[in-house]
Amino acid sequence: MKITILGTGTSQGVPVIACDCEVCLSSNPKDNRLRSSVMIEVDNLNIVIDTGPDFRQQMLKERVQKIDSILFTHHHKDHVAGMDDIRAFNHKWKTDIPIYCNQVTSDALKLEFPYIFSGFNYPGIPKVSVNIINNKPFNIQKTIIKPIEVLHYKLPVLGFRIKNFVYLTDVSKISETEKEKMKGADLIILDALRKKTHMSHFNLDQALALLEELKPKQALLTHISHYMGLHDSVNDDLPSHINLAYDGQVVILNE
Repeated sequence: MKITILGTGTSQGVPVIACDCEVCLSSNPKDNRLRSSVMIEVDNLNIVIDTGPDFRQQMLKERVQKIDSILFTHHHKDHVAGMDDIRAFNHKWKTDIPIYCNQVTSDALKLEFPYIFSGFNYPGIPKVSVNIINNKPFNIQKTIIKPIEVLHYKLPVLGFRIKNFVYLTDVSKISETEKEKMKGADLIILDALRKKTHMSHFNLDQALALLEELKPKQALLTHISHYMGLHDSVNDDLPSHINLAYDGQVVILNE
């Protein structure tokens, strides 16, 4: 299983427009963060989680030729705004792309992209097939996907477990029941917005506390704001098996 980290930034990305802090002015490419997303290559499938505003740039940067399915964590703009650009894959492969999301996200996508769902087959629009999921395992072909439901302030959002990999972003609270789904993972990619507390995201200490409880073999932190600090400086203070993720990072896991 190959995990490519397409983006690791929070909703504004890093650098932030008009900001002159040391992170936004950093010359280290690891301090440049597109909006959070990952691609998983498993069982001859390319699965993308979230299509944020930088989706087109991410696909071009990683030279992605095909995606087979899209999982959506929730409907906030920094996680769905780039969905229009999947039409390039529709055109190349002459097929609809299955998307998987809960009912709230599906309803929001229909408001955000009414031309996709109007029933009027306007030439060149993205073609998707919507699959409504809830907090129960489902299959994409032979691959089992296990949703993990958490709270992003008061909004229920989904993380996902695929075999020994867990992806969980935009979380401020997780129940004991949902934590159980994350145990025994080889890799967890987890929300950690900044060092100070935040209403709707884990901060660094909260993320580290959860990882200490779950004890994955490896963990990467994502959805990072410029307030976290410089990539290399923060990493120097983290445990050896936990690091800030960076855009373009690739992890290979044995299944």
